[in-house]
Amino acid sequence: MSQKILMLGSGLVAKPCVDYLLRDPNNKLTVASRTLSTAERLVAGLPRTTAVALDVTSPELDTVVADHDVVISLVPFIHHADVIRSAVKGKTHVVTTSYVSPAMRELDTEVKNAGIVVLNEVGVDPGVDHLYAIKTIEEVHGKGGQILEFHSYCGGLVAPEIANDNPLKFKFSWSPRGALLSQFNSATFYKDGEVVHIPNKNLMSAAAPLHVLDGYSFVAYPNRDSTPFKEFYAIPEARTVVRGSLRYEGNPALVKALIELGWLDSSEKSWLKDGTSTWAAIQQRLTQAASPDEPELVEKVDQLCTFSSPSVREQVLAGLRWIGLFSNEQAAVRGNLLDTLSTRLEKLCSFGPGERDLVVLQHKFLVRWKDGSEDIITSTMELFGEPDGHSAMAKSVGVTCGIATQMLLDGLAPLGQPGVLAPYNEEICRPLRAKLEAEGISLVEKVLPRAS
Repeated sequence: MSQKILMLGSGLVAKPCVDYLLRDPNNKLTVASRTLSTAERLVAGLPRTTAVALDVTSPELDTVVADHDVVISLVPFIHHADVIRSAVKGKTHVVTTSYVSPAMRELDTEVKNAGIVVLNEVGVDPGVDHLYAIKTIEEVHGKGGQILEFHSYCGGLVAPEIANDNPLKFKFSWSPRGALLSQFNSATFYKDGEVVHIPNKNLMSAAAPLHVLDGYSFVAYPNRDSTPFKEFYAIPEARTVVRGSLRYEGNPALVKALIELGWLDSSEKSWLKDGTSTWAAIQQRLTQAASPDEPELVEKVDQLCTFSSPSVREQVLAGLRWIGLFSNEQAAVRGNLLDTLSTRLEKLCSFGPGERDLVVLQHKFLVRWKDGSEDIITSTMELFGEPDGHSAMAKSVGVTCGIATQMLLDGLAPLGQPGVLAPYNEEICRPLRAKLEAEGISLVEKVLPRAS
C-alpha cells in the first residue's frame, strides 16, 4: 500500500531525509518549494518523487496537505502553526525538526480531535540531543541516582582544517539567516538553583571557553530558554540546567560587533535600496558616521562596539573589512539589513569543493549516587560531513527526521497516540535511537570520577 509524503521546503538538510524515505518502495514523495526549480533539483533522477511549486502562505496549502498521509515541514518555524491547521483539516500527520512553539502547543486539542500526530524536535538540536539526554537520565534515575547538573552544547561547525579560512570561523551548513539569528536570541537557564536571564543583545558577551574534545578551541553560550527542560526531562532535582551552542573562538566577538552595529535588524528601512548603495554608504547611514571613508567608519565602530581586548578589536575590524562593510563595492540589497548581510555571508562562507563540516554535541551530567558519591558523565558526538557529499548537519537533521517520519507512517508505538509530541521519553527515544545508530549517528558515553 503506497504512502504519500509531502515535504515542504527543499533546503540544505532535505536531501538525506528524502533518500532515507525512498528506501521504502511504498513511499511516494512530493517536494514543494516556493521556487519550482529548487524542488526539481532536489528530486532529479529519484524514483517515486514529484516536485511542485507551493507557497505555504497560500490557500492552496489545505488542498495539497490533505492529499498526503504525512507532511514534513522544513519551512521556517513561523509557518508551522499554519501547516498544522491545514493538517487538522485534512487529517494529515505532521513532522517538524523545530522546537514546539507556544502557537503549535495551543493546537494540541484540535490535533487530538483530528486523530493526527504532530511530531516535532526530530533533527539534531533539537532531536538527537533529546534521544541521549533521556537515555542517561532514565538510567541514572533507575539506579537511584540524581542529576544535580545538566549541561548540553551543540555546534554546527566547519571541520578544524578549515576553521581559520575566514574571520567568522564559520561556514553555513544551514540557513545563513537562521544561523545569524540563533546568535541573537535571549537565553534563560538555571544555575545553582537560580534563574539566569541574558538579553539577546548581551548573548555573545556570555560566550566562554569550553573544553569538549581535545584539539578544538570552542566557546559556548546559552541558547533560548532552558528552564522548561527541568520538566521535559523529568529532572526536578537539578540545580543547573543549561542548553547552549558551540562556536570556534573568535566567532562570537565578530557577531557581537555586527549586532552592536545594527546589521541583524530585520525591519524595513526606506533608505535601503538596491542598486543605489555601496557597503560603506550603508555602514555610514547605519552608524551615522561623518562620511563613508574607512577612518570615520572605524571611529563609529569604536563608539558603538565594546571589545574585551585590543587584539579582539583588531580581529573584529579585520572581520568587518573581510565582509566588505568598509568597501565601495555595490551592495546587493535584500529587503532589510539582516537579509542583505545573510546573502553576503552566504557567498563568502559557503563550503568549497572537498571541504567538510562538523557537528559536535555533548551532554555533561553531574550525578550523585545513593551512597553520596558523585560522577561526571559525558555523552558526546563528533560527526564529520562527507566532502562533496552530505554535510554532517544535513545527515544528522535529515536522517533523524526521515527515521521519525517512517516510524510514524509504520504506526510504531507510541507514535500512534494523537497530539503535539516531542521525544521526551524513552518510549519514543529508544526505537528512534536504535535506528539512528544503525545509520552511524550516535553519542559515546564516558564516566569521569569527580575530583575530590
